[in-house]
Amino acid sequence: MHNHQTAFLDYLEIEKGRSSNTLRNYRAYTQKFLELMNIKDPKDITSPIITAYRSKLNKYLSPKSQNLHLIALRSFLKYLSKQNIQTLAPDQIELAKTKNKLVQFLSGEEIKRLIAASNGTRALAVLEMLFSTGLRVSELCQLDKETVNLTGQSFRVIGKGQRQRIVFLSSSAKQAAANYIETRKDQDPALFVRTKTNQNTGESLRLSPRSIQDIVKTSAESAGIKKKVTPHTIRHSFGTDLLENGADLRSIQELLGHADISTTQIYTHVTNKHLAATFNKCHDKE
Repeated sequence: MHNHQTAFLDYLEIEKGRSSNTLRNYRAYTQKFLELMNIKDPKDITSPIITAYRSKLNKYLSPKSQNLHLIALRSFLKYLSKQNIQTLAPDQIELAKTKNKLVQFLSGEEIKRLIAASNGTRALAVLEMLFSTGLRVSELCQLDKETVNLTGQSFRVIGKGQRQRIVFLSSSAKQAAANYIETRKDQDPALFVRTKTNQNTGESLRLSPRSIQDIVKTSAESAGIKKKVTPHTIRHSFGTDLLENGADLRSIQELLGHADISTTQIYTHVTNKHLAATFNKCHDKE
């Protein structure tokens, strides 16, 4: 089974272009299954085995966390089936039911307060870029100065699964990024870099996801926003703002880089809740 697992991970990396994080997780999840259920051969994977495995996972994992393991296992079985290796059909694995959790997002007024509370040109550029593009924090960190077109309106970004998409820059985001770059004295290619570092080591100055999260958190606290605000909150705010202003789901899917439109549909739940709140506040009066 070890050889099958290795071939599966190679397939994900080479043919599917999965990220290092995905590969690490899928390796851990499939290894856990193989060891816990003592699987020696693909034929050993049966419906009763899956039932027993789910029972074990259910003792210490939430339904959402269980699904991460099951999705990886289902992907492994799908790969084995494509190789004509006899094993359980991947569609025999059903995911655990989870509650629909509404995404957290900021209102237009809160976004303005957040941006206004930024401390310095770098923080301002980070916040403007996040809300203008809806980028994931990992995508923002990987941006280079030469690939971000500050003279035009859009640039290309590579997201999950090596999928490329076009994102757009508002005039305020372009100006904030240009002002920040103007203050830079380093020659690092990254768009956003650390400020406190040993310049003589030759190491990359690229800003980490954790640093971006700290910038967002500090700005939210300075703005007096009581919600937990993360880079992903701003991404949700971007998607919600588009939908509330008339964008269709397919366009939002493209802009956010979702592989499946079902992921984008979470924003309909957000706006439905928003519409209900607006109705109750503005119309349902006695």
